[in-house]
Amino acid sequence: MYESSYHYLLMSNHLSLQKKIMAVLKPLGLSTGQPKVLDHLRYHNGASQKDIAHACHIEPASLTSILNRMEKQHMIERKNLNGNRRSFHIFLTDYGMELSESIEKAFLSLEHEVFSGISNAEKEQFLKIFEKLYKNTTKEE
Repeated sequence: MYESSYHYLLMSNHLSLQKKIMAVLKPLGLSTGQPKVLDHLRYHNGASQKDIAHACHIEPASLTSILNRMEKQHMIERKNLNGNRRSFHIFLTDYGMELSESIEKAFLSLEHEVFSGISNAEKEQFLKIFEKLYKNTTKEE
């Protein structure tokens, strides 16, 4: 019964997906945390560190470390906007944009693999339920 419980299946799926995505992205030299930041910036280029941390579910201190590595690897640039020296906005470099395109392709390929043998109607229903579960777990935040 344990193996079919919600928390076990969720944890198992998450770990399995993370391993698969990191294996696919390994040739790009990305470390854990970087793919989701690059993916977020692809659609929210120039986001603040605070917004990235919130959207990617990363603690601010951990995000700072991730961004430091990404900046050293020329994936991103930090820019000070509006003269506020305490608030940086993060922008993809051309190299970062290339990586984000590779990440998106990898995510779409993996999603296609995960949903193989499942009808579009089943997929839509699953995603609606999954979204409700997410909303239920984030009500207090």
